Amino acid sequence: MITTSPTEFLEAFAALPPLPQVAATARAVYLVAPAQFTLAAESARDNRYMDMNLAVDPLKALAQHSALAQALRADVPVITFPGDPATPDAVFPNNVFGTAPGRLIIGRMRHAVRQREAERADIRHFFADVLGYDEIDLSGCDDLVAELTGSLIIDRARGVGYCGLSERCDMPGARAMHKAFDLRLTFCFGLAETEYHTNVVLTLLASRAAIIAADGFRDPVAARTIAAAYGDRVVWLNPTQKQAFAGNAITLSGDRVWMSACAAAALHGEQVEALTGYGFAVGAVDLSEIEKAGGSLRCCVGEIY
Repeated sequence: MITTSPTEFLEAFAALPPLPQVAATARAVYLVAPAQFTLAAESARDNRYMDMNLAVDPLKALAQHSALAQALRADVPVITFPGDPATPDAVFPNNVFGTAPGRLIIGRMRHAVRQREAERADIRHFFADVLGYDEIDLSGCDDLVAELTGSLIIDRARGVGYCGLSERCDMPGARAMHKAFDLRLTFCFGLAETEYHTNVVLTLLASRAAIIAADGFRDPVAARTIAAAYGDRVVWLNPTQKQAFAGNAITLSGDRVWMSACAAAALHGEQVEALTGYGFAVGAVDLSEIEKAGGSLRCCVGEIY
């Protein structure tokens, strides 16, 4: 079921039978290392978190990315694919490649500079030949835009998706992802005009709580609806914290939420206490150089289910 109605969604959410033994977090993750890291002007057209006037240091970006991989190994196995100088800002693979058990999903990116990332044969072969995953390829679908887990936040334990509609994902894209990820229920809503991806305004914490930046939603009712689904176990972000990427976080275990050092520093004491009360310590990694490209820690992490 796919719906844009908050009332319909909450009624369907409450009626969902539990899924047996479904993991709320990934069993491993993969990253794509920066190679000759630069900012893509094409991506900046609808990513307001980018500032093309900033200079970037490719070696610093590479060092921060390596530190990220090392940190995440505390929770899950980490695979790092080499970067490609032909796509020098391709450090956010979760928009292009996503997984569900036994399946690799390849997204349909809006911009040509990102569409090239979907052509990487080594990542495709890894999932097909090493893991034996079936491939669902949306990249050639010219009638939709679907930037995977940038636009679609998934409650894996329940089979529920939260899809923010913007230039990076339209309704045909939402329907295609609902089917590809084999979701039981998807709630679609508009993002604010200044937003490009849902994963900078919404994080689900191991399917039992959430981090939400309400001003990132076109209609605040949508944000309150998601909060209600999790019994109002929510850390609410203000606009400054959202801009610091505090909404671009990820849980890779049941007891820790990862975010960038900038994001973690933006949190208030009571917000950290709330996360602790929900059972999550905060893990932080300095990604200041990579964040100049308009994404943060969650964007760097591709999940393997």
